Amino acid sequence: MAPICIKTVLISESVDPRCRAILEENGIRVTEKQSMKKEELIAEIKDYDGLVVRSATKVTADVINAADNLKIIGRAGTGVDNVDVDAATNKGVIVMNTPSGNTISAAELTCALLMSLSRNVPQAVMSMKQGNWDRKKFMGAELYGKVLGIVGLGRIGKEVATRMQAFGMRTIGYDPITPPEVSASWGVEQMSLEQLWPQCDYITVHTPLMPSTVGLLNDETFAKCKKGVKVVNCARGGIIDEEALLRALESGQCGGAGLDVFIEEPPKNRSLVNHPNVISCPHLGASTTEAQARCGEDIALQIVDMVNGKNLVGAVNAQVLAGTFSQESQQLIRLGEAIGAVLHSCSASRKPFSHAHIITQGSGDFMKSCGGYLTSAVLVGLLKHESGCSANLINIQSLAKESGIAVNQSHCVSEEAGLCKVEVVADGHSYKASGSVQGGVPVLLELSGSVFRQPVSLTGNLLFLQASADPQLLPSVAGVLASEGVQIESFSAPADHTGDVWYCVGVSSLLQDLNVLKPLVKNVAQLSI
Repeated sequence: MAPICIKTVLISESVDPRCRAILEENGIRVTEKQSMKKEELIAEIKDYDGLVVRSATKVTADVINAADNLKIIGRAGTGVDNVDVDAATNKGVIVMNTPSGNTISAAELTCALLMSLSRNVPQAVMSMKQGNWDRKKFMGAELYGKVLGIVGLGRIGKEVATRMQAFGMRTIGYDPITPPEVSASWGVEQMSLEQLWPQCDYITVHTPLMPSTVGLLNDETFAKCKKGVKVVNCARGGIIDEEALLRALESGQCGGAGLDVFIEEPPKNRSLVNHPNVISCPHLGASTTEAQARCGEDIALQIVDMVNGKNLVGAVNAQVLAGTFSQESQQLIRLGEAIGAVLHSCSASRKPFSHAHIITQGSGDFMKSCGGYLTSAVLVGLLKHESGCSANLINIQSLAKESGIAVNQSHCVSEEAGLCKVEVVADGHSYKASGSVQGGVPVLLELSGSVFRQPVSLTGNLLFLQASADPQLLPSVAGVLASEGVQIESFSAPADHTGDVWYCVGVSSLLQDLNVLKPLVKNVAQLSI
């Protein structure tokens, strides 16, 4: 990936000082302004390339759309619930989090709540502080031999499992992504949720908050659980239906709950917080010195690595960039954008585009694996000059969809290595181009059936002419260009001169008016790469 230029960063919340120090050590100017209201953030953000937040700052579409220079939103933590990721993607802004920064802290708090639920520790502490000595009231149960159901077997779920296994718990779980053989290697037997609910003495959830996980534990699922099951949520408020949980606690179907997160924070409805069988915390999952230092340091290092073109970690909406950090990948991106730009120019009179088909061709795995970002690069070249279109690799797929372009990508195994073929359809007319990278430079090999004798270097000012073969074409064109103060620097002709064919002329500067060439050619286009 070509390095993204980040010169200024706004930190809108309290993060570890190492975050600012690392950014500044790498030449990035940092401003810290905390507790800004939405209107203040909208007014402030327009001056910055990057924004670093924790969980309190709400990065809404209004904020993102006001940020003309914004290229990255860094979340010093795991979730990105407070960031409008769709709006950021549409604007071409990377959203990045620190996927492992608070893993240990969140896992340890989960374990602390599980243990507190089993032995009524907080309730006993409060009773002692009130002057009581009531041993019978706080009779607990051992964790040894009990079944712990872990819903969500990512980093945190794994750490919870290994710790609670040390107490002799049997750990079972569910995750739609983690392969069962992987979770089995760290002692968790995977099964469906329908199989999991009835077996659990304790349940802990470690999933993102998304439509499929909202209300995952509800009246129906509580009814399938053992009577007296205890539940913990240190993930996101809303995964457990709070009203259903209160009903289950009142009926005894749920024997206790440990809650670090709520749908509304702080919760105005205190029914759960005040319930005698609920242990609650004010969202302390990442509230350790170590986690905050780790998250602050991680987000700064991730931004610096991205700026330096080293790698991309924690990007939640820019998967297309993951494989773009090698020199070969960057050369292919330049090739794709250049081919897209050529086709945009040559089809200028035939808008709008309705279809784009990108084919990668080669014998090895590299060209097959680069199809995703090469397709995006072609689309960037095709659309970035459209009116009001600010296209990059992050938002181009959504922009193409909004423009009504059907995009297809395929790979063809061939001995002809490193070839990119593109066909676009505009107003019912097909335009084709193929190219490759030669000597580190993107070159055009063919344009709509015209195979060039020598590869055309896709750099500088280029003039494309479609005309029938005529020995007088070049002298005539040269004369017109000279009269306009434009010099010819190179001339590329096709190998086959049958019918109307395409020529490419490298020129010292672009023409002010292409109409001066219209009497000599059928079609004319120009661009600067």
